[in-house]
Amino acid sequence: MSPPWSLAVFCSGQGTNFERLVQACRNQEVPSSRISVLIADRPCPAVERAKKLEIPNVIVPPPQSLPDKNWDQNLLGALELYSIDVILLAGFLKKIGSLVLKQFSGRILNIHPALLPQFGGSGMYGRRVHEAVLASGTKESGATVHLVDEEFDHGPIVLQERLSILPRETPESLQKRIHELERRLYPKALAQFLLSPTDSSRLNIKSSTSNGGHECR
Repeated sequence: MSPPWSLAVFCSGQGTNFERLVQACRNQEVPSSRISVLIADRPCPAVERAKKLEIPNVIVPPPQSLPDKNWDQNLLGALELYSIDVILLAGFLKKIGSLVLKQFSGRILNIHPALLPQFGGSGMYGRRVHEAVLASGTKESGATVHLVDEEFDHGPIVLQERLSILPRETPESLQKRIHELERRLYPKALAQFLLSPTDSSRLNIKSSTSNGGHECR
């Protein structure tokens, strides 16, 4: 059996999707994988979740205190330390820099609380997304897991799931429903991505980046 996929989750907030991904690896919803480290750009509740789950965590200083290039290099250092194969963004508010994008091209996933390409882009996160969806008068919303590139919420879509807008829907009620959907969608999309036979580069990265380890139990 080949070593499990070594995954890093980037988070800036509560970490509920991070915790769900840990569970999905441990119960084999996402086969042959482990969450090796949580990386945060600030102290946040996700770090406390990581401690309770016994997942290593690294807080990389906010980019306001460092030139972005140095911040990027610090991220790469943490990723190399844990022999990471794939990065999972889960409420990470800082745009990924060019050094990490180049090193992990085609290996960074993000989840967005709307049906991309609509309602994405700079500043579109949290409640703002759901306010924009409702203001548009659209009849449905959903969540999207996509590959990350140089633009916000722009890369190729891996998987989407839709839901209907309810009568008298509010930003708060829609946000709650979308979050429940995200918890189902992200593990499903991750498993599909890792098992996909359509991109040989994904299948070959393990031999050069993983050094083994123990699968989550």
